[in-house]
Amino acid sequence: MQSAPSIFSYRPYWAKRYGIATELPVSRAEMEVLGWDSCDIILISGDAYVDHPSFGMAVIGRVLEAQGFRVGIIPQPDWTSVDDFQRLGKPNLFYGITAGNMDSMVNRYTSDRKIRSDDAYTPDGAAGQRPDYAVVVYAQRCREAYKQVPIIIGGIEASLRRIAHYDYWSEKVKRSVLLDAKADLLVYGNAERQVVEVAHRLAAGEPVHNLTEIRGTACLTKIIPAGWSEIDASIIDKQGQLVKKSEHDSGEQTASGISESTRTLIRLPAYDQVREDPVLYAHASRVLHQETNPGNARVLVQRHGDWELWINPPPIPLTTKELDRVYELPYRRMPHSMYGSRKIPAYEMIRFSVNIMRGCFGGCTFCSITEHEGRIIQSRSEDSIIREIQTIRDSVPGFTGVISDLGGPTANMYRIACKDKAVEAVCRRPSCVYPSICSNLNTNHDPLIKLYRLARTLPGIKKILVASGVRYDLAMQSPEYVKELVSHHVGGYLKIAPEHTETGPLSKMMKPGMGAYHRFKELFEKYSQAAGKEQYLIPYFIAAHPGTTDEDMLNLALWLKHNDFRADQVQTFLPAPMATATAMYHSGKNPLRKVSYKSEEVFIPRGLRIRRLHKAFLRYHDAENWPLLRKALKRMGRADLIGNGKKHLIPAWQPAGTGQKDQENRTGSRARKGKTFRTQHTHGVMNRR
Repeated sequence: MQSAPSIFSYRPYWAKRYGIATELPVSRAEMEVLGWDSCDIILISGDAYVDHPSFGMAVIGRVLEAQGFRVGIIPQPDWTSVDDFQRLGKPNLFYGITAGNMDSMVNRYTSDRKIRSDDAYTPDGAAGQRPDYAVVVYAQRCREAYKQVPIIIGGIEASLRRIAHYDYWSEKVKRSVLLDAKADLLVYGNAERQVVEVAHRLAAGEPVHNLTEIRGTACLTKIIPAGWSEIDASIIDKQGQLVKKSEHDSGEQTASGISESTRTLIRLPAYDQVREDPVLYAHASRVLHQETNPGNARVLVQRHGDWELWINPPPIPLTTKELDRVYELPYRRMPHSMYGSRKIPAYEMIRFSVNIMRGCFGGCTFCSITEHEGRIIQSRSEDSIIREIQTIRDSVPGFTGVISDLGGPTANMYRIACKDKAVEAVCRRPSCVYPSICSNLNTNHDPLIKLYRLARTLPGIKKILVASGVRYDLAMQSPEYVKELVSHHVGGYLKIAPEHTETGPLSKMMKPGMGAYHRFKELFEKYSQAAGKEQYLIPYFIAAHPGTTDEDMLNLALWLKHNDFRADQVQTFLPAPMATATAMYHSGKNPLRKVSYKSEEVFIPRGLRIRRLHKAFLRYHDAENWPLLRKALKRMGRADLIGNGKKHLIPAWQPAGTGQKDQENRTGSRARKGKTFRTQHTHGVMNRR
């Protein structure tokens, strides 16, 4: 893996003399109190401003402040006019724009494209405080406000839309958001390293159009610079040899590296091509996901009309020392004081939590974590984590002695990495744990066990909970970890995500089979009993994922009934931008393998009726779903599952006043001609009854 200068090694900007702000200013009045006549950088976000390291806007703001820059924040601006975007005046260096901690479309709409009734990142959970495609709208307003000011876009919305991407809400392949926003530069992934470099180079007088080679960024150019060799992957039948076959197709990791120049680029199919050809789109997605390892990723180029979209390799992950400093910057750890007593639901959920690591090497095809944060785990030091727990204990109002979560994207990937850095640097596996745990992965949980034990013995700490999802197939490599977790860090329920029971959909999700779940369940119950605790596993499942048939959902429903699980809320697959599963959904092809017009077809549960049915199987116990399920079971030749005995899935009788939603939905579907999907996308718990 290549190294990079520490983000804290730059000479501080001259404005450092103004010192540290208690909270970054959101108004001219606050700027005046700080003695500022202007901001060097202004951050725009679709989220409320919470000065906490779990909120990306606060992290970037504090990191830039630590470099000496004067940073102002405009949270959730009124996008209907330019006025709000001028409230802090003209920034000296650039506008930094993010939609917030979520893609604005995922935030605003359910999977049936209905507007959500609330927004966890807004005071009092109020909905409607951000526009559709927020990055584009905010960038347009910033350009109107001050035409010559550079615009840098980032955050998860820009990150996952950095390339031509299928957009579920418009049912179209859209251009890179860089073009639609008319921004000068896009930063993707965790952006501290690239944003710090951008800020210092702009402060030194470099024009923004010169910043073309920074890792973790994308820009536009008219021509390819001289001196670059090109691998043509723009046509499926003439894609060139991107990597050696052993690395490209087998799914196995090899140490026999590729002899590749640092000035080699890969030409993807152009926007016009992937817009018209779903198979070519799937091929482009496969190539993109093979170029995500910072150790061997190459520049990607995709033609958009008269422009070349130039995507540099991912940023070098932060070191433990850098990550410690990022998380120990002077966050107030509270929402901005302008909100008064109003509650911000997302903050209430994480106010007493501690993030111990970043990244995920699971590679689940429906998930955006790996695409955004990368699969190289970045871990904080034990001392830094302990100091943050003590800070929460000593300074956060309302703390009762319980740390609500000690985790990250995955609870138990702390300090887990490849055994050999040379092997890691050439690896192109999309997952370190699928189809099985890689033999080169160090699965030692001892550092995490040590951290848990130290944290729970701190004075004033009553309980350390682990609320982040546990990768159970990984946890089983350390029974001692499972014992520690179950005995001391579960608050009655532990959430895990098998996602399905059947091999068809699991293979398209890149998730382990149910054998791993059952082995983990045995350990969980064994150690719960030994600790004298009544505790339950909370498994999550997904309806209507690519590769899922009606029979698959029926078998999942039977498994749920057999194990006495009843889902209060369910998750229906939502095709997020750039995800591998989204490429499957759009193309009907499997980009986990080489894509061609004759390659593996993937069954897609597409359309209102089948998606409603798959959701109904997850909620087989809901009487509102019984008419739909009876009809489906008869069609599938499984009428034997209709009856009033224990062996039956649903009863033959219908309670009075129920089943009306089914009729209403059928009527509505005829009126809509099946164009939209009527399923709910929520992350909820499973009640064990």
